[in-house]
Amino acid sequence: MALNNARPLKSTLKDLFSQEPFVVSRRVRPAGVRLVAMVVLFVAVTSLAAGARAVAGDDPLLSLLFGAAVVALALTSYAAVVRALEQRPVSELDTTTAASGLRTGTLVGLGLFTATIAIVALFGGYGTKGGVSVGGAVTVFGTMAGVAVTEELLFRGVVFRLLEELTGTRGALTISALLFGVLHLVNPDATVWGALAIAVEGGLMLGAAYVATRSLWLPIGLHLGWNFAESGIYGTTVSGNEDAPAGLLQGVLSGPDALTGGSFGPEAGVAAILVCVVPTVVFLRAAGRRGGFRTRRRSTPTPPTP
Repeated sequence: MALNNARPLKSTLKDLFSQEPFVVSRRVRPAGVRLVAMVVLFVAVTSLAAGARAVAGDDPLLSLLFGAAVVALALTSYAAVVRALEQRPVSELDTTTAASGLRTGTLVGLGLFTATIAIVALFGGYGTKGGVSVGGAVTVFGTMAGVAVTEELLFRGVVFRLLEELTGTRGALTISALLFGVLHLVNPDATVWGALAIAVEGGLMLGAAYVATRSLWLPIGLHLGWNFAESGIYGTTVSGNEDAPAGLLQGVLSGPDALTGGSFGPEAGVAAILVCVVPTVVFLRAAGRRGGFRTRRRSTPTPPTP
């Protein structure tokens, strides 16, 4: 809807993340069309990110540089496509809430995985070997920054958000979480149990974080904090990817797979599921109090409430 104080739509970098209304210049594409178009875009971005990680290897400086480049490319691509296809400001990436959302999410993600590994260690399932590697931790941070941003923009910004228009919030939470888990079946040493665990820990928890805040910054921070703690600090396997660079510590897991997650890593263990269920419930209750649950949209979509 055109507004009296609206400006023409611009495509400059400065305006991509602006929250000011602009004149609608074309009709909003159906949710299904936008879903397909944006998934194709992010498959391409993810492929570029994988190539960048391969080039960077274990080099801390290159990992940081390429990670920053992937983050910038993913964010600007998402903002540009949303503004073009949906004809609205990208409120879910409001830069005024970026610092607080990222800070809170990252700290909570670090804390959640620390609680998980503490439970595993309490039952004798975690230990370390060798010394520490600060360079390894830096390398992992650069890598995981790119992973967190691209996966959250794809799964929460695109898949969840557009499924919500088609199925409502509850349907979108269920479908996007299952998709998130299923896609991890392609990872090394993946199992159906591991995929279901990822669906709960990643799909439901991060989807609930988005529903509670209607912002992508908190899920991005949660994803980054969890992954960085898992590999960059405690040196354990992330979703079966044993070829990831060594982190600050070299973790050693031992004991039953139900506790440690086996070769897939702690994410396939019971401890991780139990720890992540708690914030998931908290986020969903917060969303309910704020009226965050939506039904299927039967008309032209309106911008999400910040």
